[in-house]
Amino acid sequence: MRIVIQRVKEASVTISGNVHSSIGQGMLILVGVEDRDSAEDVDWLVKKTAQLRIFDDENGVMNRSVIDVAGEALVVSQFTLHASTKKGNRPSYIRASRPEHAVPMYELFCRELSQAIGKEVGTGVFGADMQVALINDGPVTICIDSQNRE
Repeated sequence: MRIVIQRVKEASVTISGNVHSSIGQGMLILVGVEDRDSAEDVDWLVKKTAQLRIFDDENGVMNRSVIDVAGEALVVSQFTLHASTKKGNRPSYIRASRPEHAVPMYELFCRELSQAIGKEVGTGVFGADMQVALINDGPVTICIDSQNRE
């Protein structure tokens, strides 16, 4: 499972011209699932995400987590995180899971992250054409892959 975390001042997901979810200060998290991902990957990523110290303390040092700053989270599925660009110029998405596996993993990630941070997370809609807007704070962008834990 691969995620991209962006520290944001605000973020939103719009579908068919209507705002589906929006948050203030917190994290926009893009999630890509591949077939070998399991609940163990979700657990590890949720703990890492909830405790990731990417928010400034009183000295301007990134020393606080989303929990510490009472921040919010917006989680959006994004199969393109598993794009392979080794051959040619057209990315291949063969490593990205089909919805039968990806949807339950995405939903589990959202549920567990909500529990970990103590508030409901905003979401996109799996497979929908979404417009994601954000104001990246910093900018701070972190990529984490559960298959590369060491």
